[in-house]
Amino acid sequence: MKVVVAFDMGAAYVGELRAAFPEVEFCPAYTVAEQVEAVQGAEVQFGLISRPVFDAADALEWFHFVGIGFDPIVREIPELRSGAVVMTNARQTHVVPMADHVLAAVLAHAHRLPEMLADQRARRWDTERYLQRIVELEGTVMGILALGDIGRAVAKRAAAFGVAVYGVDLVAMDPPEGVQEVWPVERLDEMLALVDWLVVLAPRTAATEGMIDRRRLGLLKEGAHVTVVSRGGIVDETALAEGLHSGRIGGAALDATAVEPLPQDNPLWDAPNLWLSPHVSAESVQLLERRQAIFKENLRRYLAGDALLNICDMEKGY
Repeated sequence: MKVVVAFDMGAAYVGELRAAFPEVEFCPAYTVAEQVEAVQGAEVQFGLISRPVFDAADALEWFHFVGIGFDPIVREIPELRSGAVVMTNARQTHVVPMADHVLAAVLAHAHRLPEMLADQRARRWDTERYLQRIVELEGTVMGILALGDIGRAVAKRAAAFGVAVYGVDLVAMDPPEGVQEVWPVERLDEMLALVDWLVVLAPRTAATEGMIDRRRLGLLKEGAHVTVVSRGGIVDETALAEGLHSGRIGGAALDATAVEPLPQDNPLWDAPNLWLSPHVSAESVQLLERRQAIFKENLRRYLAGDALLNICDMEKGY
């Protein structure tokens, strides 16, 4: 059996796979041209996949995506929605670093770090500017859109700081640890009006695209903060930039945008009190090891004829 390794996790990992599964032919291929050639006759592709590679595949049965949100892949290759090629992903591997990133963003804005860094670059020492403007997290309110694994991890961290956490989710559930209440999407407007910190963790699907539009951003408290680490396209970025410029929105942190890389003429580049990161909130040192482990376990299951972990749900988007 042939497996295309289409994401570079190092020669040592390929060697580990070969040692663990000597009956399998592993073909590292890190460019599209290499993958188009290697995928012919392959049952499995691990890592990434593109339209030319999918079209060249003549025996593909299973594709394991190295990330979580697969919406860009199925937009390019809608045939994957049929399930004829089983698709799995690496959800759960990103939980810890992404939850940490959210709390880092909240703390940074609570303590005005983006403004202080701007002052530092300008060699400006202005103590009076910050008097009575530092926010203590205890007693503030956070609203989390989507209480999956990452949302629950964020809630636990925020609750440890004394933050009152509410959630909105498409799935009915009892409040997980750290969450006061979980409301249906029909109560999203109500939650937005309560929160000091809005955290968007929903996948980008037909149901969530454009969900936090201009009207809903207008429901936020004066000075509320917005953090997005799941997918762009859920929050109206033009309205967000306008809110940051006007000061009505106190700050934002975006690790995902509707178009990536962010176009040079996008107004977000110049928005005040915005922390932009290039979709790297999950990229911890430990992430690589967890990605390696989930594929290795799934390959063992595939060869044994057992159920695979993390089969992608096309409706839920993860």
